[in-house]
Amino acid sequence: MHVDGALAHGRRGLPGGMSLEQLLVKHRGFRPAKHEANLTTQQILGWADAYHMRNGEWPSAQSGAIPQTLGESWYRIQIALKQGRRGLPGGSSLARLLQQERDVRNKSNLQRLTVRQILKWADAHHNQTGKWPTRDSGVVLDGDGTTWMAIQDALYLGGRGLRGGNSLARLLGEQRDVRNIQRLPDLRIASILEWADVHHERTGVWPIRESGEIVDTGGENWGSIDHALKVGSRGLEGKTTLAKLLAEQRGKRNLRDLPPLIESEIRTWAVQHFERTGRWPSQTTGPILDAPGEKWRNVDTSLYKGLRGLPGGSSLAQLLKDKKKPRPVGRKKKTTSQ
Repeated sequence: MHVDGALAHGRRGLPGGMSLEQLLVKHRGFRPAKHEANLTTQQILGWADAYHMRNGEWPSAQSGAIPQTLGESWYRIQIALKQGRRGLPGGSSLARLLQQERDVRNKSNLQRLTVRQILKWADAHHNQTGKWPTRDSGVVLDGDGTTWMAIQDALYLGGRGLRGGNSLARLLGEQRDVRNIQRLPDLRIASILEWADVHHERTGVWPIRESGEIVDTGGENWGSIDHALKVGSRGLEGKTTLAKLLAEQRGKRNLRDLPPLIESEIRTWAVQHFERTGRWPSQTTGPILDAPGEKWRNVDTSLYKGLRGLPGGSSLAQLLKDKKKPRPVGRKKKTTSQ
């Protein structure tokens, strides 16, 4: 009000003879409501097409001013379409107009969903990708622009013709027998050991948590088995691992829980090796026959790095240094001639 008065009466350094409304019209293209020109849907669609060409998307009521117009904005267009101003019939909206005339997806007027349609889209997704969709699979292939996340929300929260209380994973589990990681069956130790035996027979090695999928189990993998054994999920007690289980039940050497080494024991293995071969072992000798699972290279590393209870800073060669010394040869007694 003070600014308008100063403009009108020439106060505070202004020349006077102007109003705030006149100033905005002159310098900002502002158009007062009483002077707004009538609109047509074709005119609005022309502005929308130009917006789409510039920005790669369609305008909304929040898209701001419309370039190369005198004060028009998308919000003003939205009000006119909704309330029936400026020669428009009313009862519409910008989103609805673009949906009808440009086939733009209207989030406030989405297609109703049915379980049958969702399953049809899921089957198409599986046929094209080899995988079943999840809520993170993006836009529905061959759909109407909806996303799998939106379908998940509608299944869970209800809406778009669905009752709610469901999920995409549960629906596919019930209707397409897809493994639902949120509702996995309980595990039994006997089954895990049976799968491990089959793995060992087929590959010649025992499984580890990185061994991947377990054949003929409907999607189980050794990583999830190890996790369930560790945290105690899916009916298991927990506080163990796959490596510990196989060490206890199948005698598999657990590289993550090796027994401590003792220097006197290492010397004993070395003496046994020498008595058997006539040579002292080195780090390249290979397996220690008198200690199944142990290797001279691993022993040498443990001596050097201080692993498995050893003090460190040593080596196999240093440990056997005294034993490798040649035995002193006794002097021959001098014989006297008689």
